[in-house]
Amino acid sequence: MRRGRGQERGRGGGPPRGGGYRDGPPSRGSGRGGSPAPSASGYSGPPSDGGSFRGSERGGYRGGGDRAGGFRGAGGDFRGGQGGFRGGERGFFRGGERGFFRGGERGFRGGDRGGGVFAPDRPADIDARTVDNSQDALVASLQSLRVRDDDLPSRPGFGTIGRPVKLRTNFFPVTVPKGPVYEYDVSINPPADNKRLRRRIYHLAEQTDEWAQAGLTGKVAHDRCARLYASFRLPQPLEIKVSYTEEGTEDAENKREPKEYKLAIRFIQPLETKSLSRFLEGHPQYRDYDVMPVINALNIILAMYPNRAAGGGVMVGRNKFFHPSPQAPPVPLGGGLEAWRGFFSSVRPVWKQLMVNVNVCTTAFYRPGNLAERLIEFLNASYGARSATFVRGVRVRTIHLGYRKTVKTVAKVNARQHRFVAEGLGEVTVEEYFAKKYKIALKYPDLPLIDVGGQKKNYLPAEVCVILDGQPYRGKLLDEHTSEMITVACQPPNINGQMITGRGLHELGFAQTSAPMDAFGVKIGTDMAVVPGRILPPPIVRYQGGDLPSIEDRAAWNLRGVRFSVGARLEKWAVLLLGDGNRNEFAGPSDPELLRTLDGFADMCAGSGMVVDRRARPTVVAAQLPPKRPEDALRKAAIQRIREVLTGIPAKPKIVLVVLSNGDRHVYSGLKHLCDVFLDVATVCVHAGKLRKEKGQVQYFANVALKFNIKLGGVNHELGERNMAWLRREPTMLVGMDVTHPGSGTVRGTPSIAAVVGSVDKYMAQYPASLRLQESKKEMISDLHSMMEERLVAYRDKNKGVLPSRVLVYRDGALTGSVQGQFKTVLNEEMPEIKKAFARLGTAQRPYSPKLTIVICGKRHHTRFFPTDTGGADEEGRPKPGTVVDRGVTAVYEYDFFLQAHKGLQGTGSSRPTHYYVVHDEIGIGADALQTLTHDISYTFARATKAVSLVSPAYYADLACERGRCYLISLLQGISDSGVTSGSGGSEREEIKREARRLWRFDKSPNAVGGSLKDTMFYL
Repeated sequence: MRRGRGQERGRGGGPPRGGGYRDGPPSRGSGRGGSPAPSASGYSGPPSDGGSFRGSERGGYRGGGDRAGGFRGAGGDFRGGQGGFRGGERGFFRGGERGFFRGGERGFRGGDRGGGVFAPDRPADIDARTVDNSQDALVASLQSLRVRDDDLPSRPGFGTIGRPVKLRTNFFPVTVPKGPVYEYDVSINPPADNKRLRRRIYHLAEQTDEWAQAGLTGKVAHDRCARLYASFRLPQPLEIKVSYTEEGTEDAENKREPKEYKLAIRFIQPLETKSLSRFLEGHPQYRDYDVMPVINALNIILAMYPNRAAGGGVMVGRNKFFHPSPQAPPVPLGGGLEAWRGFFSSVRPVWKQLMVNVNVCTTAFYRPGNLAERLIEFLNASYGARSATFVRGVRVRTIHLGYRKTVKTVAKVNARQHRFVAEGLGEVTVEEYFAKKYKIALKYPDLPLIDVGGQKKNYLPAEVCVILDGQPYRGKLLDEHTSEMITVACQPPNINGQMITGRGLHELGFAQTSAPMDAFGVKIGTDMAVVPGRILPPPIVRYQGGDLPSIEDRAAWNLRGVRFSVGARLEKWAVLLLGDGNRNEFAGPSDPELLRTLDGFADMCAGSGMVVDRRARPTVVAAQLPPKRPEDALRKAAIQRIREVLTGIPAKPKIVLVVLSNGDRHVYSGLKHLCDVFLDVATVCVHAGKLRKEKGQVQYFANVALKFNIKLGGVNHELGERNMAWLRREPTMLVGMDVTHPGSGTVRGTPSIAAVVGSVDKYMAQYPASLRLQESKKEMISDLHSMMEERLVAYRDKNKGVLPSRVLVYRDGALTGSVQGQFKTVLNEEMPEIKKAFARLGTAQRPYSPKLTIVICGKRHHTRFFPTDTGGADEEGRPKPGTVVDRGVTAVYEYDFFLQAHKGLQGTGSSRPTHYYVVHDEIGIGADALQTLTHDISYTFARATKAVSLVSPAYYADLACERGRCYLISLLQGISDSGVTSGSGGSEREEIKREARRLWRFDKSPNAVGGSLKDTMFYL
């Protein structure tokens, strides 16, 4: 039996009695001379429903998604805790006019970091399995199979359009073990209730004589939880005992007694692998074979080496591994965090081959050091940063007693405010207690205390705690962290390729076939797979007066000398100047420079084809915002001031140009909430510094004009006749669907937000949206039948009573996990709701049943492509825009493809393709038609003059979801008017649901946006 001590314990055993302090009565705690602890108040909605524009009906200001997404597609995945990054052309700063401007051609510049083609001198022979016509024969044989509604459709064929190219991809061949692999269940008694404890128990078990005598050393793989896989049949019954002294907690001056744990290893089943081989070879009778039990076992086998206890690495999630080294040291991000670069690994079944997908990934970690100092760095990094976001869940060691704890949250009191009765000292403040008991003079007594307790509170000053090494940060990254993270994560594709094939394969243990891979007969090739691809030609883009002559290789163009396809009327508009202490602000409404700037912008709108009433100048008003205050983190007072100024305009404007002083996201979100939900007026936000800067001003005007025109009902550009031919063959509606969820640091129970957009015009340009609140963290759209019905009715109203006979849905979603599981959930839950909407618009005499095709779009995957020569690469070594792949790393039987329609911004590393997966196809659209159509539609995104990375309808749905987040900004920031916090639960979730509905104005409209804005693209 193996005896062990708490892995993180100091030698002094448990902490002496009274080392922390519990539940001191806060009511007695305003400390002498102490400052109040930071408040968690902030803007959570306009103060009242009153205050409409004078002389007009009550409306609702419904702003659009001037901010895009986070960061979704640099050269190596990176995540910043739960918030993650989403983006590509979605910019790091969710904002159209803000951050990386989508309509323009500028973006993040990472500098010259040696971009170029990866491994240009190595042989690049396309894998024989993809060119021997065997998969074509399989596809032909599957066409005769009948497919039920809840079956995924078979691939109808492969694409042929485009210029052929050869691409390396970050997939490596895996030998399928002969098997069987023996699966076991592991139960720990008494139960180990956290990952850290389970990991330690397994580590101790691996060192016992019983483990070695059973022949387990180097011959089994486990997940350090409940699953174990062996390469041979283990003796039964099998138990391993370990003795473990848990790290000291709060009450023991004496050492804690060792605790004995028993691991019971119970046989479940053998996993044979012949069926997996037949699945990979494309036997039709194995089409529905569930590969996931064997795939899951292989992932656990491959994870054993990089996740070994003695390896010094850190596993994040189930398949990301980080091993800091002198060759790749952590990079400081500021604000108490640092970035670690590591590797992702996951087994994938593809045609005639099992593969492992390996990619670089980057994650934010805590910087070790004094917790108070790191917390102050975090708070100073951004206005409105919250202490609880940083400290929750971090492991610390106390300097006064040496024991280790997990921080639960921050207290509402500081060391000068909180008083309690201490043995031998009487009633003291925390500051006094540490001075008298431990001779420690606190340097930061005004910082809020931290709670390291379990069932009971146990308060400590942050400065007596030291952050332990190797801890991923699971909170939401600040904007400042995000920009630094981009610099770290964005490496040129050739650098990423070298890291994967060098450090990656070595650290993961693939290059040397480490134990226990060898015991299972698993070997991994060290050369990237080479697959065929094609570069699709760009579509014709048309403006008023004719087609653009050509589109450059960059998949981008500019607005010089062109006029919008359909120009909207610019009339009854207003300009709102926000004063917030920035030196770039205009002097006021009568500033001559402002008037000249507005005239220049109006000239741009007119020159671009909009109908501008030059006799009626815009109404210009100004709002001087109250200064920032810690107790008003969400700028409620600023939003109230904006409300007063806007409702004071005599005649309600149709659209307002908002000139922001700075990039304060709370002002932005509050403004959009106010204007979208309460005042029913469209808004477009610009930065004062960019608007008045002469260099690049014309381009900036043009980008803003794009948003004005589309929000006012115009059409910026369209596809040429040839590219529109399939869409106009019969009435067709394109639909985008998405759901966004609350992340870490939000109030528990904050609803998720669903969005459905649908085209309404012949140009496929206007996509009004339906929004809904729904159950927190639920991925499937709950009220889909009503939302689809709203979109179909809007189409009918715009098309003289005609409904579409074809509906093509692009469903934005994560392509992870079991295809049969996740995708069939879409078929079983969402598709019936869509068809219910169809039925509601028909009659008994004339039932309405259009043809329906559903395509899931995924950006959150790790597949990357590397051109093998300069002919298929852009100047930084990435695949050229229009690159499509449907062989080699795609599904064996189903209908999917990868498409990179866009060109990555300079310096943003490897471009991430979008994975499109057809889960239902009544239209019967073939491979060439669907790939070309999806590519072409990516050029129709209204606020850009370039192709975008995600097909436009799905992109619009994503932006509509992001706009909905502005309405719940207080809850998403962890602030609730009801006093509920991010750690609350139970019945309090009902109160959060009611609060969310109040913010949403659910009683006025379940859509949040009503009035005149609901039929527009207010969210752009």
